[in-house]
Amino acid sequence: MTPASTRAVRVALVSALALGTVITGLGSASAQPEAASAVRPAAWGPCAADVLAEIPAAERTKVSCAVQAVPVDHSRPRGDSTGVIMMKRPAGDPAKKIGSLFINPGGPGGAGLIYSAYGGSFFTPEILEKFDLIGFDPRGVGRSAPLRCFRTQEEAEAVNVGWYALPITKDEISSSIRQSKAYTDYCKINAGPLLNHMSTEAVARDLDIMREAVGDRQLTYVGFSYGTLLGATYANIFPHRSRALVLDGNVDPQLRLTNGAQYDRERARGFEIALDAMLKRCDSVGVEKCAFAGGARGKFDKIRDNLRKNGPTTLPGGAQVTLTDVVGRTASNLYSPSTFKALTAWLQSIHAAQNPSAAALGVQSVVDVPALNNLGGRADVRALPETPYTSDDSYYAVNCTDKPFSRSNKNWAATAQKWENESPTFGRYQAASDLLTCPTWPTRNPDRWIGPWNRHTKNPVVVVGNYYDPATQYLFSERMAKQLGNARLISVDAFGHCILGDSAGADAAVTRYLVDLTAPADGQVFQPNTQPF
Repeated sequence: MTPASTRAVRVALVSALALGTVITGLGSASAQPEAASAVRPAAWGPCAADVLAEIPAAERTKVSCAVQAVPVDHSRPRGDSTGVIMMKRPAGDPAKKIGSLFINPGGPGGAGLIYSAYGGSFFTPEILEKFDLIGFDPRGVGRSAPLRCFRTQEEAEAVNVGWYALPITKDEISSSIRQSKAYTDYCKINAGPLLNHMSTEAVARDLDIMREAVGDRQLTYVGFSYGTLLGATYANIFPHRSRALVLDGNVDPQLRLTNGAQYDRERARGFEIALDAMLKRCDSVGVEKCAFAGGARGKFDKIRDNLRKNGPTTLPGGAQVTLTDVVGRTASNLYSPSTFKALTAWLQSIHAAQNPSAAALGVQSVVDVPALNNLGGRADVRALPETPYTSDDSYYAVNCTDKPFSRSNKNWAATAQKWENESPTFGRYQAASDLLTCPTWPTRNPDRWIGPWNRHTKNPVVVVGNYYDPATQYLFSERMAKQLGNARLISVDAFGHCILGDSAGADAAVTRYLVDLTAPADGQVFQPNTQPF
């Protein structure tokens, strides 16, 4: 291919990505024998202005971007291609450079492109000095030909009406089942060729192409949350190409890929474990540090049950709080211990509103703190007619491809009630996600990796788990370490989802592993840098 034609293909690729499309014929136009030499080196160049606007000013002159062509269907490497966008933050000291370090922030559907520019939040200066950090948006995500189920924002909003995050009544349940089916119907119509090729296995094979494109003989990788499944999948498809893999906040690969419902049921239990531990910690530090202290467990349960039985509670400022608000905000805040103080103050304000006599006795009143940052104000912007749909639907595309569920949700109400009986705060909330939507997902016979998980890598995979991780409970990290063919488990006695960057001991152990390939001793337990409250 001539330089001119190469540039033309690259321009077509970038243009197609901007439109969220798949590049038809690119694979066949540049087809090579299925061998290592078929992968073209990454063509690094300036990042787009809107990408640079999302990263710190000090990083903007350092980073570069590239779009890597990968097969839509890896079983047909000469067929149609799609593009995966990458960002590189170069090693601080090129003379000491070891190689590239790929990062995946989780999700699934987490856009990881700009994470290379935020490496200092997760990694020590030594890692920044010795590795090019590579962030990327996986296929179908963010700027990598995003998989979209809707053409306009109005279509999406129409489907969201009547689709409840916490359906309880018969009408709410029926409406949610109906609207989730409408959603998957839209996906079948609009998602395009990527719909059938969004498995974690496909992303792992993309990752191997990216590894070669940046010139690395073996992969060095850090994956958070769902990114641990991506790392485990890579380690088992390409064990001899795995240099050093760190998995922080782990899934249970075998359970997730063989029984989606049971996996989600156990996720609900993980949130319950984290909530209970937080409430106990609140009581232990006292009301001066935690406004909700003093029988926090009992107070929380009464708030939850009161909201379910009696409907919304009105706070002194006039704001109404629903059961969905409390469950959703609590689930969200359990990810980040730095939010615990504000969360528990908010819970205390609800408790006081529900118990006026307690408020009269001098219980502290607290101004509500919003659970989310309102997307930097963008959520307040009212959509105009025929507003282009700019989100992507990769979360369900990956989960409903990877995780096997029953093909019918006619028993959803009974299952949700069972989960709620076991996990009173989060059981139904968890059931209202994949268990509700994936039964009608249009993909059939997905190309997904279901094992084995025990293939031996030369260097141990380092598995990192928090004791009170809500989204990926600690038991999952233990299972990940046992399922992998060669792994070391290190633990942190900490709250929150994932820990790298927030525990000096764990960070030091991971640094030595990534730099020197000195794996930490199995079973070490570290402390977080800071404690909640």
